[in-house]
Amino acid sequence: MQGLPDFIDTAIKAAYINQLLEVGFHTIDFGSFVSPKAIPQMRDTAEVLEMLDLHNSKSKLLAIVANLRGAEDAVQFSEIDYLGFPLSLSETFQQRNTNASISKALEIVESIQNLCQTRGKEQAVYLSMGFGNPYGDPFSPELVAEFVQKLDELEIKTISLSDTIGVATPSLITELFEVQIASFPDITFGAHLHSRKEDIREKVLAGLKGGCRRFDGALMGFGGCPMAKDELLGNMATEVMIEALEQEGHELGLNKLELGEAIKLSNSVFY
Repeated sequence: MQGLPDFIDTAIKAAYINQLLEVGFHTIDFGSFVSPKAIPQMRDTAEVLEMLDLHNSKSKLLAIVANLRGAEDAVQFSEIDYLGFPLSLSETFQQRNTNASISKALEIVESIQNLCQTRGKEQAVYLSMGFGNPYGDPFSPELVAEFVQKLDELEIKTISLSDTIGVATPSLITELFEVQIASFPDITFGAHLHSRKEDIREKVLAGLKGGCRRFDGALMGFGGCPMAKDELLGNMATEVMIEALEQEGHELGLNKLELGEAIKLSNSVFY
């Protein structure tokens, strides 16, 4: 939703997320406690949370934060399980996305981690530009490992390797997950990939081959990061990932009837 120019009514946001809560996903990224000037679409996250019906849902809630102030706002809500922070391997993108350097962002991660540990929350760190970047900043598998090592020292237990601009190849996806999962067995690694629809299946299979079992998606593949570059590349389409995973024999435990209703609703929300 964050890249849309027109504000989506709070009640519509809540109705859509409530429908997603009926499907049975592990986690729902429901909103962001970020500057309303930077991302005006997310200014009603607290109000949306108040309208969510969590009583019959097994899904956990994740809120994105970009600084300590946002984290301090998020931990006030008992309903929130995860605080997600976007840490980038690219200095250029870190500045664009959170208006901070990588070194400053790591200090923020540490502060948020301390806050989470005292308030019973878990921090999930997204390593954006985790498969390369368009800015000419350094990138290598070794650099990924350096960042993961730093996060491991902070006792971060959930890290999503993020391909913010859709440059990841299947071979690199498999390689990065294989190496990181073997090196850091106590960390849950996720895949937050952006992709063209025709490439989703092979990227999911590449992640599976590398040992990844946590995949982020958005229904119909809508969305993208407005801070990344001028041309947005959509998120991984959830329904395409579900089909690929089930064809590989994975039982996901999702309510397909409710999923169908969510897809119908997404068409009215986003298009």
